[in-house]
Amino acid sequence: MEFFTSREFDKKMKKIKFRDRQLFLQVEKQLGLFLQNHLHPSLRVHKLSGNLKNIWSISVDKHIRMTYILDEEGALFIDIGTHDQIYR
Repeated sequence: MEFFTSREFDKKMKKIKFRDRQLFLQVEKQLGLFLQNHLHPSLRVHKLSGNLKNIWSISVDKHIRMTYILDEEGALFIDIGTHDQIYR
């Protein structure tokens, strides 16, 4: 599956790259895995509900999530952060 990133996602990734190199590498690994198999079990893909009902989420690690929207062109990653930051 092809994916794209929003401006907000790109800004957050830039900050992560300079603040936490290990997390940045883990995010890249998960995005690569997403490209290979967007339903891989280690991504823990799940659809959100409530106000976020059209958004999907994958796990980077125990605390960090990435959210995206699916359409016919692929996935648009829109946010990255902790569980509390993402699901506010």
